[in-house]
Amino acid sequence: MQIVTDSGFDLSPEQKADFKFHTLPLKISLSGRTYQSGIDIQPEEFYRLLADTEDMPITSTPSPGEFKEVYQKIAKEDPDILSLHISSGLSGTINAARTAAEQVPDANITLVDSKTLSAEMGWQIEAAFRAVRAGWQIDKILNLLNEIRSQTEMIFTLPDLSYLIHGGRISHLKGLLASILGIKPIIGVDKVNGKYADLRKSRTFKKALESIPTYIANKFKEGKHLRVQIGHAGNPEAASILREAVEKLFKCSWLPDCAISPVLGAHTGRGLVGLVFAPVETYPTLP
Repeated sequence: MQIVTDSGFDLSPEQKADFKFHTLPLKISLSGRTYQSGIDIQPEEFYRLLADTEDMPITSTPSPGEFKEVYQKIAKEDPDILSLHISSGLSGTINAARTAAEQVPDANITLVDSKTLSAEMGWQIEAAFRAVRAGWQIDKILNLLNEIRSQTEMIFTLPDLSYLIHGGRISHLKGLLASILGIKPIIGVDKVNGKYADLRKSRTFKKALESIPTYIANKFKEGKHLRVQIGHAGNPEAASILREAVEKLFKCSWLPDCAISPVLGAHTGRGLVGLVFAPVETYPTLP
């Protein structure tokens, strides 16, 4: 079985070192140029470009034709394909994949909506790869992914709302008012629809960072052992602050920090920081 995904997930270089899967990049248009996220533009360069321009980036999904080409190519080696993608509540990517899958009848393509993105989606990619490598059957893999989806949660905040407003990911009026008032949202991803959920609000970015471990403490008692990974968009300083704040309340098994991919950063701008977490005692054992 082979894995196909898109560039809406984040993992650290250490995690991806031995992974083998096919990634169709989402695209970014900025200042008259189009880039393939994670292919011909990497996070460090992208956030530098954002700082040097007043233009707003525009993103687009892979086309059904691009998916079809990839499916046909890899099906020649192995017709069993697991195609796992960024939340349908935030992107039309899986719709393009579904259209393409219907046009490749010789392949056994299983489509999976991650219902999330970034590092939380990355954890699903990680689990899928390990399960495929271990020779698991598709039903068992899908059960594993469902279990991981139910156990994990992602939460983040950001200093600048203008990119979310521009990208239509939050109500323009609501976002504009929050921007004027200086309010910083704490945002999660809804488990049912896979859309952004406004969890809390803070008056400053620093207070928003401090609210993240407080939010987690409403779900788990202090001292709980958590599997945790921080992601940030060119903001290692805030990532360090968040790490220290979380460690004060919980026992943490940290995965290496990851950079927020360009196509996701196009909707948030530089400065975002957040984490994905799950209780260690109930997180499924990966093969």
